[in-house]
Amino acid sequence: MIDSFQRRFIKELKSGFSPENLDSLETAVQAITSTKESGGKVVVVTGSGPNLHEGVTTLIAELVRKGIVDGVTTSSAVIAHEMAGVLDRVKRIDGCSAGFPPESLPHGGHFEFSLVNDDRLRCLEKDISLDWALVEKLKSLPGEEIIKAAGNMGYPMGLWIERLSEKILSRCRAEGSLAGGRLFEEAASAGTDPRTMLGAGFECGVPVLVTVPQLVGGGSVGIAVGDSIPVRERCQKIAGMMDSADLIIESAVALTQEIHDGPFETFTGHGIWEAWREGFTYSLAGKKLIRIDLDPVLTEAWKVQREDDTVQQAINRGLPKTKLLNVPFRMEMSGFARLEGSIPVCSDIGKAWPVIALEVSENLGIDLEFISFPQESEYGRVMRNWIADEIRPIDRDRVEGIDD
Repeated sequence: MIDSFQRRFIKELKSGFSPENLDSLETAVQAITSTKESGGKVVVVTGSGPNLHEGVTTLIAELVRKGIVDGVTTSSAVIAHEMAGVLDRVKRIDGCSAGFPPESLPHGGHFEFSLVNDDRLRCLEKDISLDWALVEKLKSLPGEEIIKAAGNMGYPMGLWIERLSEKILSRCRAEGSLAGGRLFEEAASAGTDPRTMLGAGFECGVPVLVTVPQLVGGGSVGIAVGDSIPVRERCQKIAGMMDSADLIIESAVALTQEIHDGPFETFTGHGIWEAWREGFTYSLAGKKLIRIDLDPVLTEAWKVQREDDTVQQAINRGLPKTKLLNVPFRMEMSGFARLEGSIPVCSDIGKAWPVIALEVSENLGIDLEFISFPQESEYGRVMRNWIADEIRPIDRDRVEGIDD
């Protein structure tokens, strides 16, 4: 449960916002509150990277459990990291001293060893052949201990997640119909910690889906996610989630015009030909869209559109928006700026999310059991240690149909 000191700290975070950004933040809080009070649905579109390190994915999982978030899209990299436990401890070792050829090592020449106990390591042998001589060697070598996104390039957790994902994919294909397979995220979620987005989604019956533009991360996990069902079916599932949403929150994620719009959305025009053949389509018209983004150009483009309809005029005339606005215009800014219900929150997600979550939960009379903090703060350091220590990797024995 959040104590009074943590609440005070989060309230004090607001003092660091400029008046303009504070106004946007409060507008976002009220929009989410009113959406939930009226029985509407909130969907969150997350990226990877900072969402994990700032504790935002763990916070979103809590918001799913509390009924505030009704759907999540994310990247295959986040799926991989949540399967491995969100954040974990690794020892970063000089790879050459460990006996690896320089050409096989990433930039910097380091090799990472997952700091887990031997009992945990022995459990991995159901899926990988563990090199115990290498494990003992890595234990003995000096190195810097750090907390980072779980699994990833650490041995053996990263390797284990990759090989396990291939087994889950095989099961997805075996369970699927002739038209396609079973969604990888759905199959994997049964074994994940309930404090992850995947685990909370499984526990609460809330969909957690990887979007098509985000199918490139997480190594073999991304391939397994992408291969589990056809692209068209994935797009339809995402479209169904966006159609159900009254409010969408985007958090540190790129290429969102291909996520919240996609091939079946008609407000920005992409779904027009699908509508011609009377297929499923939906519209963003009338929906609220909150984007938390550090890029001040987002707010600038949003302002310009509201002042003189510049973004829409550029589209109508077939002109490049970057030159017309004289700003480095990113693709996702187009649909966002033109949507009447869009709200730009120009902020570090590590600061914006805890403020939004706390104030929305207070407005709704909901007590949160977890909240995130900026990772550079003392509370943030404690939070990251807690995530690394407490959130468990996937329990492969709870994933239906996985053979030893």
